[in-house]
Amino acid sequence: MKTFIKNRGQKWVGWSIENPKKFFMYSMIFLSVSFIISILQGIFFPSDRTFKIKPPILYSKSSVAQNNMTKNNKEMEKIVGELQLLKAKRDRGKLLKEDSLRIEYLFNQYQKFKNGH
Repeated sequence: MKTFIKNRGQKWVGWSIENPKKFFMYSMIFLSVSFIISILQGIFFPSDRTFKIKPPILYSKSSVAQNNMTKNNKEMEKIVGELQLLKAKRDRGKLLKEDSLRIEYLFNQYQKFKNGH
């Protein structure tokens, strides 16, 4: 089976080298038909995921958005509390490398919640 596919592929490559004008013509026809089918599919069967932009949470009045905001605020408070504990640990001079990684992670999480992502 593998040799059959290899031989068939070599025949097609050989034919495309011998007939470059026909190969180009067939390729352009195939690409054009594919493009037209893609356009028609987009027009008649649009995807549900296309052009779905969520408004920023600040401008949304729904209870879900407000619930997410309170949840984010609680998470941010937890992060700030943990960062304050790590700051106190730093002031005592007992900060480890793992703590530095934790600080960086917490800071990134805080920025993510603050920006609403």
